[in-house]
Amino acid sequence: MTDPQYRQRPRVRGAVVDEMTRCVHYRSPVDIVAIRFACCGEYYPCHLCHEEAAGHPARVWALGSRAEKAVLCGACGVELTITDYLGTIACPQCGAPFNERCALHAHLYFETDPQERS
Repeated sequence: MTDPQYRQRPRVRGAVVDEMTRCVHYRSPVDIVAIRFACCGEYYPCHLCHEEAAGHPARVWALGSRAEKAVLCGACGVELTITDYLGTIACPQCGAPFNERCALHAHLYFETDPQERS
């Protein structure tokens, strides 16, 4: 039986391969988030899915948008703010681990402050 919370999740567009939002480009056990893009407000599993399917260039979330709910946990369906997502390595709701290496391309989704980079 399908969990009722799952049915209420936002639609995730692009080359999604499973219910945890993995896609054809990123599908390891920890690749379980989708990003709501600032340009269109639609969720995609990754920047490549957006590039292939959206029909327009991606736009990153501005620094001043960190309070926006723009990240979807594929495990439990909770939507996280950008601040919450960038400050964790696991879902604060269900504890599912996120791909820490996604930090290497956070700049493709979110404007970054040079002082935040390590």
